[in-house]
Amino acid sequence: MYAPSVDNLIVQLARLPGVGRRTAQRLAFHLLKASEADALALSDAIREVKERIGFCTECGNLAEEPLCTICADARRDRALICVVEDPSDLVALERTHEFRGLYHVLGGALSPIDGVDPEHLRIAELVARVERGGVAEVLLATNPTMTGEATAAYLADRLRDRTRVTRLASGLPVGGDLEYADEVTLGRALAGRREM
Repeated sequence: MYAPSVDNLIVQLARLPGVGRRTAQRLAFHLLKASEADALALSDAIREVKERIGFCTECGNLAEEPLCTICADARRDRALICVVEDPSDLVALERTHEFRGLYHVLGGALSPIDGVDPEHLRIAELVARVERGGVAEVLLATNPTMTGEATAAYLADRLRDRTRVTRLASGLPVGGDLEYADEVTLGRALAGRREM
């Protein structure tokens, strides 16, 4: 129905996560209507990020240099490492301005059914960081999903004798109503209660 180049653009856009065929068509038509300068600016931004962005050699975060800005920051607490699944999780934690340690990005979560085993993640690198010494605590901040919980349990077993291992707290969201909370979330909120 479309010219081959437009159809190819739609196919490529539809490969993006969360973008179906209709959204891809809308995006393609938007790009066709945009000025040449705007369309080329998007193209240049994609090319530049693919050429310049890699992974931090220490933590696995996105970086333009060998070390990301967090690992290069001498003010960070090097005795505390927060383990996350993906760089987007790191960004969410950084937005809180509450965590001042370092990070370790696994690159996903364990999922044997999907073929993701320990050797597919940056687990060996994490263990090596801890074994080098100076790490007093590893905070496991994997997602509260079945795969995230399995990953946290696996990491806790691997690290327990080497350093203190903690888990990100879970429970009720601020502003939530008890009547709408599921049993697992409510149970965790009860188990994680603290003194006031």
